[in-house]
Amino acid sequence: MKRMLLIIDAQYDFINGSLPVGGAEKAMDALSEFMNDSQKGVYDYIVLTADFHTWNHVSFGEWPVHCVAHTHGAAIWQSVLESAYRLSDNTVVLTKGTQKDVDEYSIMKNAASRAKLVPMLNAVDAIDVCGIAGDICVLNSIKDLVEAGYKSKLNVLMPYCPSLDGGAALNDYVNKEGIQQ
Repeated sequence: MKRMLLIIDAQYDFINGSLPVGGAEKAMDALSEFMNDSQKGVYDYIVLTADFHTWNHVSFGEWPVHCVAHTHGAAIWQSVLESAYRLSDNTVVLTKGTQKDVDEYSIMKNAASRAKLVPMLNAVDAIDVCGIAGDICVLNSIKDLVEAGYKSKLNVLMPYCPSLDGGAALNDYVNKEGIQQ
């Protein structure tokens, strides 16, 4: 069985930066440990997504300035990134929210990233999904994956999905849709 690990927005600004999510540091360190305990080759692909905003991005009216391209806050949490590269030779980082007037909570909304992601999604039998924030970018990405026909492949790694709402929205959606967790 071919598997993918899809890690949504494990970035410094969402962990201990300008838009921190409660429990994110602990969850991302635990994710890194999970990855370090996994056998190399268990995942055929590891895909990390990242907000990569312009300095004047439209979302900065609703949210604090966060994940500005090429800043420390936009970087992937170091232990997660290192674990990903150790675990799979097919590790890629895909960006979203790159246009100043377009808000993209889901990786599937960014046309360039979607074009790179879809062939990998089609090549695997199972997709383990986790990341930050569970109730926003993770949830929106999962909704778009379901809409695109990948529901039967999805498995949400709930312990590694810290949320602003304590996990309620993600948990409700996953249970309602009957998605594995």
